[in-house]
Amino acid sequence: MDNRGDKGILETIVERKRVFDGIILHIDHLTAKLPNGKLARREVAMHVGASAVLPVDKEGYCYLVRQYRAPIERVLLEIPAGKLDAPDEDRLLAAKRELHEETGLSAKTWDHLADIVTTPGFSNEKISLYLARDLERGEAAPDEDEFLNVVRLPFSEAVAAAARGEIADSKTVCALLLAHARMGEER
Repeated sequence: MDNRGDKGILETIVERKRVFDGIILHIDHLTAKLPNGKLARREVAMHVGASAVLPVDKEGYCYLVRQYRAPIERVLLEIPAGKLDAPDEDRLLAAKRELHEETGLSAKTWDHLADIVTTPGFSNEKISLYLARDLERGEAAPDEDEFLNVVRLPFSEAVAAAARGEIADSKTVCALLLAHARMGEER
């Protein structure tokens, strides 16, 4: 992408202050110098990051999880995912861990699809998306505060549901559409 014209829109962070330390998020107040020289305050939710994985088996089925999400007070259909244990954790290893914990699956073939920023207007969260294939079954071991149902459905149906707007989770929509494109290129 050509970013040569971005100089006139860049901000410079001149001050950063931590105002809240939570379990998952930390909130920083930033003072930014704008391109016009004025100062503006920015509130940023700092997140350690996450990895997520779309497992697809040889029969053309994918494995998603149904999980209750308290912030929006509803159950969502999502790809297996979880936050990193530390900012420097290997993102692929985190994806492998989450796949096993949430579904009991492991995979022999892994493809990095993309790194996405989820809500850059107020958060620095970055999620690494992976496609996992050549799956092997095992026993799931979800975290003690994690309750979910594993759903196996045809990959093509999941992609169509994402394209119709029936899947609301952004990482899942991204992973399905990116994997669909990647797998189409392989044919």
